[in-house]
Amino acid sequence: MTEPHIITAAMLAIGDELLSGRTKDKNIGHLAEVLTLSGIDLKEVRIVADEEEAIVEALNALRGRYEYVFTSGGIGPTHDDITADAISRAFGVPCVHDDKAMRLLGEMYARRGMEFTEARQRMARMPTGASHIDNPVSTAPGFHIGNVFVMAGVPQVFQAMLDNVLPTLATGTPILSRAIACPFGEGDIGTALAAVQKAHPETSIGSYPHFDGQRFSTELVVRARSEPLLDAAAAAVAAMIEAIALQKAGGAG
Repeated sequence: MTEPHIITAAMLAIGDELLSGRTKDKNIGHLAEVLTLSGIDLKEVRIVADEEEAIVEALNALRGRYEYVFTSGGIGPTHDDITADAISRAFGVPCVHDDKAMRLLGEMYARRGMEFTEARQRMARMPTGASHIDNPVSTAPGFHIGNVFVMAGVPQVFQAMLDNVLPTLATGTPILSRAIACPFGEGDIGTALAAVQKAHPETSIGSYPHFDGQRFSTELVVRARSEPLLDAAAAAVAAMIEAIALQKAGGAG
């Protein structure tokens, strides 16, 4: 059997508003979904405040551990948008007003008859040597340096930037999944399910309980990187459910 090719990633979500609850993050779920479809494993997510030290520390930990790191937030025009400065510091390079970004933003504000203020010029700042991530929604670019992709926090802009990034990434063997309905609660299946998981270590089996107001049931989701592994684990889960049903029917009799 061909060994699966695994690509890993992490996300760093930046912003006081995320930690205060004022803003409900939508980017983590979107990133997880599109990376999974692309065969990239999102392994870790961190949320940090608008504090340069915290951003630098988290970024350096993540970029050394995973193939890709995606950040969201903190590249706007206000004083607390310090992501560009923090990432420049993490890479040990100056943070500068990028010529191309200055031109793009200057032209956009001119078309709109608006002044290209010092605050707005902050959105053109990025680490020396970084390359642009195009922003088809609001012009101000994100940027890419090393294995780090820096994108806006606004979900519509984040998603548009990510669409431009995805075709440039190396991808791994996609994860296949299969959902199996189980009429029993986790308390009934826990021990048996652990045994199934142990017998199929190259798969991942998740359990998602549901309560309808009267009784518990569980959706079991088997994940694997090959069809034979998926089939074998799914068959074992189905056999486990059947065995528990027979046991319960015998006990009831």
